[in-house]
Amino acid sequence: MVRRLSIFIFVTVILASVLFTYAQQPGKIPRIGYLTGVSPSTNSARHETFRQGLRELGYVEGKNIVIEWRSAEGKFDRLPALAAELVRLKVDIIVTGGGATTRAVKEATTTIPIVMTQDGDPVGNGFVASLARPGGNITGLATLAPEISGKRLELLKEIVPRLSRVAVLGNSAQPGNAQTLREVELAANAFGVQLQYLDVLGPKDIATAFRAAGKGRADAVLILLPGLVATAERPQIADLAAKRRLPAIYDRPEAVESGGLMSYGVSTADLDRRAATYVDKILKGAKPADLPVEQPKKFDLIINLKAAKQIGLTIPPNVLVRADKVIK
Repeated sequence: MVRRLSIFIFVTVILASVLFTYAQQPGKIPRIGYLTGVSPSTNSARHETFRQGLRELGYVEGKNIVIEWRSAEGKFDRLPALAAELVRLKVDIIVTGGGATTRAVKEATTTIPIVMTQDGDPVGNGFVASLARPGGNITGLATLAPEISGKRLELLKEIVPRLSRVAVLGNSAQPGNAQTLREVELAANAFGVQLQYLDVLGPKDIATAFRAAGKGRADAVLILLPGLVATAERPQIADLAAKRRLPAIYDRPEAVESGGLMSYGVSTADLDRRAATYVDKILKGAKPADLPVEQPKKFDLIINLKAAKQIGLTIPPNVLVRADKVIK
């Protein structure tokens, strides 16, 4: 009896010691990797929106969550090495800033959850099996909204009433390009506008495309270029459009902030804020395979009056009043 009591006391003391030691250890702080292709200064607004989304869910960077920020600084060949670095750090989740970064991380890991902040065609790019059932370690947000290309053409028609010819700068190798172009063609038929499609496969094709637009007597330009080219070359695109006095509409607000005339597209700030909800759900035990990819809910119209003045264009008041942001 005494021996059993001694054993019981011994086991109780050991368990109490273990539990006390465990209680003294701080809880594991989640570590998130965030990978982008462009410089942090370019993405500062998006980074802050992501932080805001996390704060709304109770996460404060440096207190109860750590974020490992990584950027290729516009040198996209660095993405695979940066993705591998985040994998070596054994982060809990990797958030990606676009299609190229998602692909780099996908090739680096099949186990760490990946949250896309945006992608034009996650299924076509091979990132998920379907939007409803991603099926792997990737989920997040898509920018699938090809119908807004028709809306961009409508906006061009409003600011250039005599619009008859529009040069469309796209990339035939980009998934979703064909569907987007079909939407533009439907809108063009409705407005009686003729399209001049110019294939831009890389930066070297941009100047050539603008020369062709000039020879084709385009009245305006619709920019449908994929993220990498549009982001890296947006100053050149804005400059060429201004030199040829061509009103141009883009899908990204950053293009307008770099001197472009007008943009209408998915709100990237809203996507980054919503990406935080995926991080929260995964940290609480959800699997990416079971979290449906969500589509955009908010769209922004940005207008640059400086660019309009530069090409001698007056933006109608009925268009200005609908703008989410006007750069003066």
